[in-house]
Amino acid sequence: MSPVSHPELRAVDDGVVISVHVQPGARTTGIAGRHGQSLKVRVAAPPHDGRANLAVVELIARTFGARTAQVRIVAGASSRAKQVLVTEVALPAAARIIDALLE
Repeated sequence: MSPVSHPELRAVDDGVVISVHVQPGARTTGIAGRHGQSLKVRVAAPPHDGRANLAVVELIARTFGARTAQVRIVAGASSRAKQVLVTEVALPAAARIIDALLE
């Protein structure tokens, strides 16, 4: 795994930061592929009262086998472009999960 093949991932001391592009109000919730150098995430929740952000956290936690307490939006809370921290997940493991999702 090279950084070129996973530009959406960045290792940090306590886990990995994932760049995501969020489409709120979608028909279904799930990972939809890539959007530029980000992971495209669709959530059915509307972008009101933080509901879409909560849906993103829950989806990322479920996808990466983490508890919701291990996932938080560290940048872009009011934007479609977000940076999501997942603690206790290593970069190679995150890359393998994304590879499996996008096959």
